[in-house]
Amino acid sequence: MLQKLFGKRSKSKKPNAKSEKSKTVPKAKKPMITSTRIGELGEYKINIQLDQLPKNSRYLSDVLLPNSRAKSGYSQIDHVIFTSYAIFVIETKNYAGTIYGDRNRDKWSVNGKFPMMNPFHQNFGNIKALKSILSEEEESNFVSIVSFTRRCTFKVDEDLRKIQSNDLIVYDTELSEYISRKMNVLRVQANSPRYTDEDVSSMYRILSKNNITDPKFRSEHIDSLKQKKYREASAAQSEAKAKCFTCNIEVSRKVKAYCEDNHIRFKGKVFCFEHQRS
Repeated sequence: MLQKLFGKRSKSKKPNAKSEKSKTVPKAKKPMITSTRIGELGEYKINIQLDQLPKNSRYLSDVLLPNSRAKSGYSQIDHVIFTSYAIFVIETKNYAGTIYGDRNRDKWSVNGKFPMMNPFHQNFGNIKALKSILSEEEESNFVSIVSFTRRCTFKVDEDLRKIQSNDLIVYDTELSEYISRKMNVLRVQANSPRYTDEDVSSMYRILSKNNITDPKFRSEHIDSLKQKKYREASAAQSEAKAKCFTCNIEVSRKVKAYCEDNHIRFKGKVFCFEHQRS
């Protein structure tokens, strides 16, 4: 009898098998890819394609040049490619979504919601900065290319996808293809190459010499861009917080813009839909 009692007690002290199984080790989470890392991967894919260009082509990446017209005082160019028939200036973007844009519009958008500067206007500033260094080159010798990742879908001017244009929008995976096709078009149009191998090497040396590599100046440029983004974000936030003059309820930017466009009717004040009728 005593053995049975002690036996039961000893059995009750045994750990519950089910509870032991439930104590599973949590699975390690996959590391998140930061936006900086995504940008680095995008640039890496671009550099692989640029290495496939003809041997007599030369290119430089991440070029920083002085530009008095830019707010930061500099132009930062993602890639410059010197070939026998043209100088290609590449601006890379790492957005995801549908890109809406027109060549002549100041603002483009991502998914119709998030505004972005017309990248060709931005690249035009880069070309101007290059022309200040390569003073003898005509603007027609430059081809402006804006490259997006495959995470995007284009809803832009059809002309920006036609190889005859000097303003081209491409996916990063087709960059070398578009450059080769453009060079073939220029080869047919011209009787001879626009630049000799020595010309290409000379332009490359001039740009390399003028490229600002000092970390101090590059840091100043980055800080200036960050301040600009902060100011733009603050301005957009203040616009979104416009309030009705009567009830003090926040209204959207569209409502605010409507009231401002009808300044005579609303006397320069902003009203919500309800109080616009009163």
